[in-house]
Amino acid sequence: MNDMTRIPVGGERPYDVLVGRDLLGTLPAMVDGAAQVAVLYAAPLKSRAEELAEVLSAAGLRPLPIEVPDAEAGKTIEVASACWDRLGAAGFTRTDAVVGVGGGAVTDLAGFVAASWLRGVRWVPVSTSLLGMVDAAVGGKTGINTAAGKNLVGAFHPPAGVLCDLSMLDTLPPVDLTAGLAEVVKCGFIADPAILDLIEADPAAATEPAGPVLRELVERAVRVKADVVTGDLRESGRREILNYGHTLAHAIEKVEGYRWRHGHAVSVGLVYAATLARLAGRLDEVTVGRHRVILDSLGLPTAYRADVWPELLATMRVDKKARGARLRFVVLDGLAQPSILDGPSDELLQAAYETEVAG
Repeated sequence: MNDMTRIPVGGERPYDVLVGRDLLGTLPAMVDGAAQVAVLYAAPLKSRAEELAEVLSAAGLRPLPIEVPDAEAGKTIEVASACWDRLGAAGFTRTDAVVGVGGGAVTDLAGFVAASWLRGVRWVPVSTSLLGMVDAAVGGKTGINTAAGKNLVGAFHPPAGVLCDLSMLDTLPPVDLTAGLAEVVKCGFIADPAILDLIEADPAAATEPAGPVLRELVERAVRVKADVVTGDLRESGRREILNYGHTLAHAIEKVEGYRWRHGHAVSVGLVYAATLARLAGRLDEVTVGRHRVILDSLGLPTAYRADVWPELLATMRVDKKARGARLRFVVLDGLAQPSILDGPSDELLQAAYETEVAG
């Protein structure tokens, strides 16, 4: 637990995001007063969950392991209901807590289960993926998917704390590590251009799990999100900027049946949003090009199928940011100058797709 960075997230229920290596020993303090701690995990992370259960047991807490389906397959009402049944059978009370061990999907589910059980019990995301650390675990957004789209059912429920244990990344498949960098790049474009400078200086160092560059990127991205959500927990204002690139990304994920990695979809979505801003006269060509160059340098996709535009457009119309029939997109007016493009025409939307994204 040496060299740990503590990043505060403010608001009505403040908490800390801890960034460092070998942090599992800090978990019992975050759930102090609990008798039981439900540990949600997917099968590939069973050993991590067992390790965490041992830490909890050593601190006098009773772990309740709950295995859930991996990735987006776990974010369903059926899985959430099965988790509630387990909590009920165990006699879970208001003072107990839920922990999600895994990537963004598992922590989204764990947070939703915690938010809805007894109208809200404590929870802690223990992120094992870069995507989870810099995105899903921070901010108190919880949710599950429905047939209509991704994350359309959920709740705002801030965690008791967040563990970003960088040692978890040592065994993360390189493709998943790289995918998580799409959210880091997003933070660079909307708020902290130093992130972009770091990646441009050495893209390979940005993908080294134990290296100082990746740690700095994680801390910078977490600070961006912490700053935004501190002032806007419920996405009624500035928090919307965190959805940069996500409107098209969520549509791609749904078209793909959630088989595409979230970060890969976000990467394509970033290029699309930048192109849309340029065609709307909001963003310069150089900054648009910088999106593609940085994402390409990390090996992230920047194009998607040309034949599915009608389906993508229909899916975007049920995006959470839509207002009635009007689509809203987070765009840039310049580097680190996010804003909203409200109600762009269908012609403009299609032109942006066909100009830069359709492959």
